[in-house]
Amino acid sequence: MIAGSTVGILAFPLAMAYAIGAGVAPERGLFTAIVAGMLISLLGGSRVQIGGPAGAFVVVLYDIMARHGYEGLAIAAIVAGVILICFGFAGLGTYIKYIPYPVITGLITGIAVVIFSSQIKDFFGLDMGELPASFKAKWSAYFNHLTTWDPTTLGMGIGSLGLIIWFRRFRPQIPGAIITLAIASLFTWAFQLDLATVGNRYGEIPRVLPTPSFPSISFDQVIALFPDALTIALLAGIESLLSAVVSEGMTGWKYQSNTELVAQGLANIGSVIFGGIPAAGATARTAVNVKSGAKTPISGMIHSGMIFLIMYLFAPLVSYIPLAALSAVLIMISWGMSELHHFFHLFSAPKKDILVLVTVFTLTVFANMTVAVQVGMILAAFLFMKQMSDLSDVVSVAPYFRDDEEDESRVDPEAINKGDVPSGVEIYEINGPFFFGVADRLKNLLNDLETPPTVFILRMRKVPTIDASGMHALEEFFLECRRQRTLFILAGVKKKPLKDLQRFHLDELIGEEHIFAHITSALAFVKDLLDSHKKEHQTTGSDLTIASNSSSER
Repeated sequence: MIAGSTVGILAFPLAMAYAIGAGVAPERGLFTAIVAGMLISLLGGSRVQIGGPAGAFVVVLYDIMARHGYEGLAIAAIVAGVILICFGFAGLGTYIKYIPYPVITGLITGIAVVIFSSQIKDFFGLDMGELPASFKAKWSAYFNHLTTWDPTTLGMGIGSLGLIIWFRRFRPQIPGAIITLAIASLFTWAFQLDLATVGNRYGEIPRVLPTPSFPSISFDQVIALFPDALTIALLAGIESLLSAVVSEGMTGWKYQSNTELVAQGLANIGSVIFGGIPAAGATARTAVNVKSGAKTPISGMIHSGMIFLIMYLFAPLVSYIPLAALSAVLIMISWGMSELHHFFHLFSAPKKDILVLVTVFTLTVFANMTVAVQVGMILAAFLFMKQMSDLSDVVSVAPYFRDDEEDESRVDPEAINKGDVPSGVEIYEINGPFFFGVADRLKNLLNDLETPPTVFILRMRKVPTIDASGMHALEEFFLECRRQRTLFILAGVKKKPLKDLQRFHLDELIGEEHIFAHITSALAFVKDLLDSHKKEHQTTGSDLTIASNSSSER
């Protein structure tokens, strides 16, 4: 009861602030906190997760609202909910955590900058029309209307910001945001201050939830909004699982990632049915829930009930909240989100990580989050592929031959004595995963040799897996060997790569008798084969050539 009530009081002003930041009426944030918060606690995979509107959504929701209105936002939220449910049933909750850290940091810091930028109008009381959607246009409009600032509004904003900072520093256990909003509202009412308030901007806050309704959806709308929905789904998944990880670290209670994703999907659909906006797990509110003594999901349900109770009892008073005070709350939220020390610390990371960080941050601020997430993930994937390609290579084993007089304890225990390799036999080794990054290096390997060898052994003891591109390259290389009448042999093939070969039927093409688990077995086979062909040559006088694949000839 205590934990749920505490976090409910904290979440009430945040829900309104996030809704206003996203460009919708403040009550939609309250509906989200009530409905989605209840569903996330009831159905989620974490015992203490608190769900509701999240700061990470503010930017993308504002952009969707500007382009498609609330109807488009509702459809995007429903599609995102379906995507999250699919993610959960597909077991992708385990893998979302592998999204690169520079992508997440660049995204969150960029969101913080955009949220801060969107609050300048209400904080300074600028007399201007609707805010432009783009970052550059916003600041251009601010400078054009800078002379219209209102001293009373600015004073309220600075006073509210100072009070929130004081509570955070000296009384962190007290919900400073809601006390600040209460004091600001009291001041506005008592002194009849001429300020923009929730009431005169958005009208009176309703006391009850709206009648549930499902928006009409067309296929064309789903296609048009799918990129935005995918961004919402990824953000909801990342935010929620990060919050669950934090709660696990604080409590030691394991969470079920895929169950959490399904619950987030259902919560997003339920939120929109009751007039809300997309929701996710909230790290700060979850931490407060744990610190307040939460033990079960019941505290999260009580949090939703507390928000409903406050809305039901005090809705008329909420109308007196000055928007300058709410903007101060969002400015503090953006500061907390930015984590500038993590952002700047990443500049000491490798250059590829810096490139991803700066790209995602820049696109988040100057383009939009959908583009930032897509480009950031693609860029990170390409850089990862380049890194893996650098780690994997196809090399001759000649430099690694063991000298018979050398101390065996100082060399590779599986190294080969040079004397064990017959004349006309070339041995090359793949170091690392055999994927498309290595495939191109294998293709022209025979052409780089001065004369085609009689036998080519490809050693694969360090290959943990082979992808489709690797299989295709292996097939082409085998066919090239056959054209040049070179016997192709695989050695050191482990169980997993062998299963890959069998799945692609390459074991039948190459010949099972030409695939060996150890290099010593392969060399023994080659020696016997060469000796038998040598004897045949001495008997018949024919040229010494070896068929590259007896099984294919059969």
